[in-house]
Amino acid sequence: MQTILGASGQIGHELALHLKRDFTTDIRLVSRNPKKVNESDQLHKADLLDPGETKRAVEGSDIAYLTAGLPMDTKLWVEQWPVIMRNVIDACAAHGAKLVFFDNTYMYPQTDTPQTEDTEFRPYGEKGRVRGAIAEDLLAAIEQQRLTAMICRAPEFYGPGKTQSITNSAIIEPLAKGKPARVFLRDDTLRTLIYTPDASRAMALLGNTPDAYGQTWHLPCDDDRLTYRAFIDLAAEQFGTAPRYRVLKRWQLRLAGLFSSRIRDAAELLPRYEADNIFVSGKFKARFPDFSVTTFADGLAAIRDECRVANSG
Repeated sequence: MQTILGASGQIGHELALHLKRDFTTDIRLVSRNPKKVNESDQLHKADLLDPGETKRAVEGSDIAYLTAGLPMDTKLWVEQWPVIMRNVIDACAAHGAKLVFFDNTYMYPQTDTPQTEDTEFRPYGEKGRVRGAIAEDLLAAIEQQRLTAMICRAPEFYGPGKTQSITNSAIIEPLAKGKPARVFLRDDTLRTLIYTPDASRAMALLGNTPDAYGQTWHLPCDDDRLTYRAFIDLAAEQFGTAPRYRVLKRWQLRLAGLFSSRIRDAAELLPRYEADNIFVSGKFKARFPDFSVTTFADGLAAIRDECRVANSG
């Protein structure tokens, strides 16, 4: 049994597809309101904030994937992420399940220094601090041999379906509707973005590779990094619209944050848009040289095709 904890988001959805396609039909989807992705999926309702419910959700699992997400709310992150991680570690340890944790880069320095699996944690704000703390908790549990686990880390997303990211909401979605995109702070810094189906496909592969455990892995990205200016040109070409956009300055975002808690809670991420973001996934690519990474052109074309199908319906 391979179990996805927090299966309702785009990463969990894609992970269920790739697990069934490449590895197993014995899949359990866990969330507060799980829905089948594959016809053979088992559904299990659970709140990962409850230790008993988390243990019952993991029971009988060979591998558990933690792909849960929380709203962009700093207070929620500080209060709930440590509880979720503690409950999941305890549940996997109790049942002898391997754990694959899908992580982000909020704990890394927001500078142009290339980021590798060995990059020191130097978070800028509270969300970065709590994400660094729960990653350290898991690494400590691995070191103490409480469980067998790995960390799969990804930079900012772009992708189809319910993908939630600044790139999707501020750039892809407006352009797909023929509206101007919005860029935070600068349009000339290089961005490393991961296509969500690639992230889930790579995580399924890692989870089913026994010697990958006990390590942190950067999930594979297109190394042909683009500035947002170039990304917008490419996206507009795919969507058949004009590459219009506005660069939002810091004072504009600060003003918008007075009226929007979501923008206010994203403020600690702003420094990453002032510098090149160089997320290095060479370790994964060396270990899995046959893994095909989706190019920006192909990823945007797939999103375009999905939008056309949705609009025609």
